[in-house]
Amino acid sequence: MDQSLDLLPAMPGQRLARGVSRALAALGFAPATEVTLATGLRVDVMALGPKGELWVVECKSGRADFRADRKWQGYLDYCDRFFWAVDADFPADLLPPETGLILADAYDAEILRMAPETPLAGARRKALTQAFARQTARQLMALRDPLAQVL
Repeated sequence: MDQSLDLLPAMPGQRLARGVSRALAALGFAPATEVTLATGLRVDVMALGPKGELWVVECKSGRADFRADRKWQGYLDYCDRFFWAVDADFPADLLPPETGLILADAYDAEILRMAPETPLAGARRKALTQAFARQTARQLMALRDPLAQVL
């Protein structure tokens, strides 16, 4: 790969999100970053799996970032599995043991602890899947035609 084409995101959390997205894509998931839920909360990574499952991954760049996060429990009703993604220097013992854990960097990621499955109700799954599809289609359109948003 031409390294000059590898533009790293500026923020540490965005770098983790990129590595997580690459790893989830390799597992057959369709990941998207910065997905806004109906509650107005925004998740770092949401991924639609090959069987229709929805995973949420919250990326944390350090102790202070984790301690400042007061909204993560609001994500639990909007996914089948919830994960934290952290780098190798993160003190993983801070993270709740009943959640999933992903070790990531800007290039890849590895699931260290599988999150417990809490299946969504059918109606919520349908609504979330449709909202996910609409948001990701809008993101793709914005990349292809940035001026479409202002027309």
